[in-house]
Amino acid sequence: MQIEELLNEGLVREYKVVVAANELDDRLNRILEDFRANAKIKGFRPGKAPLSLLKRMHGERAMGQVLNETMQETSAKLFEEKGVRPALRPEVDLGDYKEGKDLEYTLKVEILPEINVDDFKAPALERWIAEVADADIDTVLERVAGQQKTFKKAAKTVKAGEGDAVLIDYVGRVDGVEFDGGKGEEFQLELGSNTFIPGFEDQLVGAKAGDEKLVKVTFPAEYHAENLAGKEAEFTVTVKEVQKPAEAEVNDEMAKNMGFDDLAGLREAIKGQLEGDNQGLTRAHMKRGLLDALADQYDFAVPQGMVDMEFKQIWEQIKHDAVISGEATSEDFEGKDEPEDKEEAAEFRAIAERRVRLGLLLSEIGVKNEVQVSQEEVNRRIIEEARRYPGQEAQVFQYFQQNEEARAQLRAPIFEEKVVDFVIEQADLTDKTVSREELEAAVRAIDEEDANPKKKAPAKKAAAKKPAAKKAAAKKPAAEKAAEGEAKKPAAKKAPAKKAPAKKAAPKKKADAK
Repeated sequence: MQIEELLNEGLVREYKVVVAANELDDRLNRILEDFRANAKIKGFRPGKAPLSLLKRMHGERAMGQVLNETMQETSAKLFEEKGVRPALRPEVDLGDYKEGKDLEYTLKVEILPEINVDDFKAPALERWIAEVADADIDTVLERVAGQQKTFKKAAKTVKAGEGDAVLIDYVGRVDGVEFDGGKGEEFQLELGSNTFIPGFEDQLVGAKAGDEKLVKVTFPAEYHAENLAGKEAEFTVTVKEVQKPAEAEVNDEMAKNMGFDDLAGLREAIKGQLEGDNQGLTRAHMKRGLLDALADQYDFAVPQGMVDMEFKQIWEQIKHDAVISGEATSEDFEGKDEPEDKEEAAEFRAIAERRVRLGLLLSEIGVKNEVQVSQEEVNRRIIEEARRYPGQEAQVFQYFQQNEEARAQLRAPIFEEKVVDFVIEQADLTDKTVSREELEAAVRAIDEEDANPKKKAPAKKAAAKKPAAKKAAAKKPAAEKAAEGEAKKPAAKKAPAKKAPAKKAAPKKKADAK
């Protein structure tokens, strides 16, 4: 094998590789020999067919295998000899190869930069600490109590208002004919909950017990049942009860309904959850401070191919969020591989470059300090992924077992987080006591910045709807979610015989109506 360097510029390398024709012939003959040992060819005993015949029959396919294997092996040898660490898959140009001639191909590759972290010292960091105050626990309790809303029967003369519930029987008809799933009995419907299709609940405001209403609505054009989509319908509704909401009181009884011995036990559980929340928020805030410090401290060239990939991911996420949020449609982005605003595109590319640089730096720090990711940690992440696809767990496990690249994609964020923890442990930390609100606001700003990297005001919109990145919604504290999850909401006075229709759906029977 002969190697000639054609280009050495920045992180780009290009080489010309020549492999002698006789070496290719030897490889070809070995492949044909292996094939001859097991081939069944009419007129010849196994292993006795002449190579010339096999070459005529299978030579083209075998030569393709020869070229493939030769380029893989010689490129790997080239990287080893030249000390090249490819950042991405190299570009290989075989040129116009003719059988019987030497193989000449060019290989162009971007390499990983040399990053010296021998003298790395963790930067000084400020650690924001939020203690759990009684007021924080009270806030969560009030929110949880709000989720425990029940309804109590009102007097027969009381008219239903927004936020009240009505116990109803209903029968739906299209063109005077009852349709499947359009009937329900003693169904508890909260007015304003948007449980039924638009317009249905509004027409029951002002009703009282004993009233019979004729409710006229139109099914949405995108309704899942094609025979009803866009159709006008009439529902005969009998109001059996009007019910007034009654929020649960924060007391021992509420705590017991949620599975705790008393209110003190519930408060202690919420405090523990809030402390865990605060620790997570503190780490998120410190991580951003660490990344900002590293970005200021290190500046080195990064492979543009990696930047291009990161830029594409940023742009795809922005497009996706804009479509999901309704700020734009997929048609608005047709043929657009980057923002029309050049300044905006340059900003996204700068963000992509920062992310790549920090990723490479953290990787180098981790390797230098022998940070390891265990197989058990990867397996746990695979299990988490499998749980996202109920009923398809076996296929998910098989996919990751057979796909090394997919496993590497799961391993990468685990490795990065372990490196971040390693650096934080080495850092000189200065504690600062803040309120939970301050800590939440700081982390929310980080989340919003990550979700919407464009910090300045959006450029003037074109005729087509121009999207902005969707901002990250504020996350509900884990303590509140946990408390709500354990809550046992008191049942309505009389459980409905039929279940509720889904939002923007006509009332249906049982589960089909939900």
